[in-house]
Amino acid sequence: MNYFLLFMALWHRAVIILILKFVCISPSFAENTTSTVFSKQDISNTAQSLVNDKTDLTLRDAIQLALQHNPDLAAFDKETRALGGVILQAGLLPNPLLQIDSEDIGTRPNSPGARFVSIRISQLIEMGGKRTARINSASLGQKRAEQDFETRRLDLIAQVANVFTDVLAGQRRLQLVNESLALAQTVVDTVAKRVLSGKVPPIEETRAKVAFATTRIEFEQAYQNLEIARKQLALLWGEPMPGFERALGDLESFVAIPDFNILAESLHSNPAALGSRLNLAQRKAILELQKAQRIPDITLDAGVRRFMTTEHRQDTTALVGLSIPLPIFNRNQGNILEAHERVDKAEDEWAATDLRLRTLLVQAYEALIAAHNQINMLREEILPGAREASVTARRGYELGRFGFLEMLDAQRTLFQNQALYLQALANYQRLVNEIERLIAQPIDKDARQIIN
Repeated sequence: MNYFLLFMALWHRAVIILILKFVCISPSFAENTTSTVFSKQDISNTAQSLVNDKTDLTLRDAIQLALQHNPDLAAFDKETRALGGVILQAGLLPNPLLQIDSEDIGTRPNSPGARFVSIRISQLIEMGGKRTARINSASLGQKRAEQDFETRRLDLIAQVANVFTDVLAGQRRLQLVNESLALAQTVVDTVAKRVLSGKVPPIEETRAKVAFATTRIEFEQAYQNLEIARKQLALLWGEPMPGFERALGDLESFVAIPDFNILAESLHSNPAALGSRLNLAQRKAILELQKAQRIPDITLDAGVRRFMTTEHRQDTTALVGLSIPLPIFNRNQGNILEAHERVDKAEDEWAATDLRLRTLLVQAYEALIAAHNQINMLREEILPGAREASVTARRGYELGRFGFLEMLDAQRTLFQNQALYLQALANYQRLVNEIERLIAQPIDKDARQIIN
C-alpha cells in the first residue's frame, strides 16, 4: 500500500513539472520591462501579430496591445477628433440672407394697378470679437479633451502594468508552491521510511500526508489565480483568452527613489493637472465670449426695388439698410454671471486636482519606501534565517533530533515568508507604476528609459 502511494505521489509530481514547463516564469529577460511611460509613437504595427501568435509577452508588448485595441481609449481619441469640427464651426461666418418681396397694389375700379418687386441681400456682421472668442474657446476645449485622452492613456498603461505584475507574481507563486509541494512529497517519503523502520508512530505519516494535501490545494489555488490574472490582462486589449504562454519580467528590478520634492515638481506634467488648467483657461475664454455678446451685431442689407404699372411704366430704385438691436433690457447679464461663477468653480477644481495629485503622491511615496525597507529586511535577514531553520529542522528530523511538528513548523514559516516577500515585490512594482502614472514619466530616468 505504501509503495502504491509513493508511486501515485511521484506521478503527480511529474504532471506538475510538465505544467510548470508552460506556465512558470523564465529566469532570463530580453529587455527592461518595467518602464510604463509610452507615447502614441510607441504603438507599432506588430501589435496585431502579438495577438494572433502564442509567444512570450513583455510589459512593452502588453502596453502596445492595449493602446492599440482598448475600446475605452479609442472612444477618448474619437472625442478629441470630433472637437475639431467644433473649432471649424466656430470660425465660420454667418450666411447671408436673400429676401424677395412682391406687392400688388390695386386702386379704384377702372384705374391702373401697380406692382412692387424688391430683392434684398442681408449680411450679419459680428461685433466685439465674438468669432475670435468662439474659436479660442473651442480650441481650448479640444486641448482639454486631448489631456483627458492622455489621462485615460496613462491610467490604461498603469492598469496594464499592474495586471502584468499580477501575472508575474502569479507565476512566481506557482513556482514557489510547486517547490513547497516537492518538499512536502519528500517529507512524506521520509516519514514513510521512518514509520516502516519503527522509529516514529504511524500518526506522523498521516500528518505528513495531510500537509501534502494542503499544499496541493494551495497549488491549485495559485494556478487558478494565475489563470484569472492572465485573462484579465488579455481583456485589456479585447481578447477573451490570453494569446501568450508566459509573461516575461523581473519583479526584483528596483529604481533609485529620488527626493519627494523632485517628484512633486513633476506633477505639473500630469495630464489631469494640465487638463485642469486648460479647463480654467476655457472658462475664462467663455466669459470673454459672453461679455462680447453684450455688444450688438450689425445687419447690413442692400438691394433693388422695381415699380411696375399696368401701363407698362417701370421705375427702379436702390435699397440700402442698416439694423442694430438696442441693448436696453437684455444685455446678456445672466450668461455673464454664470460664466463668472464657472470661472470661480474651475479655479477651485484646479486647486482640488493639485491637492488630490499631491496627496496620492505622498501616499504612494511613503508606501514605496516602506515596501523597499520590507523587501530588504525579508531578503537580507528573515529569508536566510528561515531557510537555514528549515534545512536544519529537516535534517534534524531525519536524524531523530527534532519532532515532526518542529520540522513542519519550520517549513511553513519558510513558505509564509517567501510568500510575504513575493507580495512585497509585487506591491513595490504597483507603487512604482502609481508614481509614474502621477508624474507622467519614469521615476528614475537613468534606470528606466523614457520614450518620447
